[in-house]
Order: sequence, then structure tokens, then C-alpha cells
Amino acid sequence: MKSLYLEKEILSYKENHPKPAQKDEALIRVRLAGICSTDLEMVHGYYPFTGVPGHEFVGEVVEAEDKSWIGQRVVGEINVTCGECEHCTNGRSTHCENRTTLGIHDRDGIFAEYVRLPLRNLLPVPDSIPDEKAVFTELLAAALEITQEVHIHPTDRVLLIGAGRFGQLIAQVLQLTGANLHVIARHPLQQKLLKERGIKLIAEESVDPKRWDIVVDATGSASGFSLARQAIRPRGTLVMKSTYKGDMQINFSSIVVDEINIVGSRCGPFAPALRLLENGLIDPLGMIAEEYALENGLKAFKKAAERGVLKVLLRP
Repeated sequence: MKSLYLEKEILSYKENHPKPAQKDEALIRVRLAGICSTDLEMVHGYYPFTGVPGHEFVGEVVEAEDKSWIGQRVVGEINVTCGECEHCTNGRSTHCENRTTLGIHDRDGIFAEYVRLPLRNLLPVPDSIPDEKAVFTELLAAALEITQEVHIHPTDRVLLIGAGRFGQLIAQVLQLTGANLHVIARHPLQQKLLKERGIKLIAEESVDPKRWDIVVDATGSASGFSLARQAIRPRGTLVMKSTYKGDMQINFSSIVVDEINIVGSRCGPFAPALRLLENGLIDPLGMIAEEYALENGLKAFKKAAERGVLKVLLRP
């Protein structure tokens, strides 16, 4: 099958990559896939991985032990877990000690014609959700994890730093809470999309220090974290909604003195994400910059890495 392949930080296109062979899992034909920031960082060595990258997708089941799944359009949870370790048996399956992660850790991903996942990882996509929206399910689910972890009141002052691929969906999710939300967005398209949804923008220099109840850092940068730390009020909650490359210097004494709550946030619930897309409460279509055939995947990655570009899609 056709695929993109990552090895030693070099991404290449392959015509004859072996089709996935785990017979106890469903075989899924990938209909549409999205390039995310993690994919771009992996090419630069963020995480050591050899294989087919990618984890945001919508596909169609073509083989499964339960024949009722065949022909269904699906999205898939990216963590394949054992169900037996201490984390799995205590409700923390996304931290399974034996997990593999789609396109990230010990499991080929979705920048290919086919992928395999256990049926328990799959969720049917309602007919009313087009592929172009369904492909955002994983990213939207991760945005929803913030509201799983933090109780956001309608009276809270909430600051979101970063309005890129991920930040756009986080902003839409936070808007649904009714909180007093402001977003720092640097690029014109980011600002335009937020304004269209009635989401308030704020310049970095206008952020009052120590006044915000909840601050979400979606930048993945030391400067973003520094601004978030300056903005959060004593006993406020700082949500770290991105990965950070390398080490950062942090004044933990000030965090202790101000009694700051720091919440790390990663994967989230797929079913609510699908409901929000189905009901039209979240609309990601304005984020799509361009769509490429899988054969032009290297060009797609180059486009996705351009400054200010939001979502680039691949169609096998």
C-alpha cells in the first residue's frame, strides 16, 4: 500500500509498504487524515519513532471479526491499551503501562491507505458529519479534556494563549462554558476565525498580570508558559495543553507561594466530540488550508509547516 514513512527523522513516500497484518483488529481504509503539530515535531525528533506517522483520521472498516462493522465510517481512539495494568484497572487507560499509540509509539499510524485498530477503539461517525469535519474528532476530543479536568464557571476569567491548529478548537470549546474568554492570537487568519465566532481577542501587552482565574497555554513554547505564569492569579489554574521541546527553567518557588494549580492535559473523549460536531456546536472547516493526495505527502508536510497555516489534510 501507499504510505508516508518516518525513519531517523527523515520522512519519505513509499509505494509498497506492507498492509497492516494484525488479524485480531479491524482493517480500516483511511478516507481522510490530518497533519498536526505533533506530526511536524516528530519529523524533527520530538519523539523517536520509526514507521507510518499520523493519528487524526476518518476511515471505513473493510475487515472485522464482527461483520456488522464492515462498511461503517469510523474514527479511532489513538491509545491501544492492555486493560490489565494498574492504570487500566483504575480508570486511567490513556496512561496504560503497555499502551501503543497510533503513529507515535510502537504502532503504525494513518498516513497510509490502511490502518488497523481494535474494534473497542472505534466510534461510528454519524451520517450528518462530513469527512472534513470528522477528521478533527481526535483534536476536538483533546480540547474537551480541559473541561473534563477543570471545572470552568461561567463567571471565570479565562485566558487562552495560542490560537493555532489546536488553539482554535480549544477556543470554541471554552466558549461553550459561558466564561469570560479572551484569546491571544498572533496571525490574521487565526484572529479572523475567532472574531467570526464572537470570541474576544486580547493583545499580549494588554494581559493584566495575576488577574486570570484559568489560563490555558497552547503554544508549546517557553515564552507562552512564561506569559501564562504572569497572567494567572494566586490559587488560579494553569492548564498546560501542549508538549514542550527540551527543558524549561521555571521558578517553582513563586508557584508554591502563589499556590498555583498546574494541570497537564492530553487525550480526551471522542463521543462528546462527535456529538458537538453533529449538533453544529463546533465548526472546524475554516481551519482547512489545503488538501493533498497521499502521493504528495511531502509537499503537504512542507505546507503544514508554513507560518500561520492551520490544518492540512491528506487523502489516500
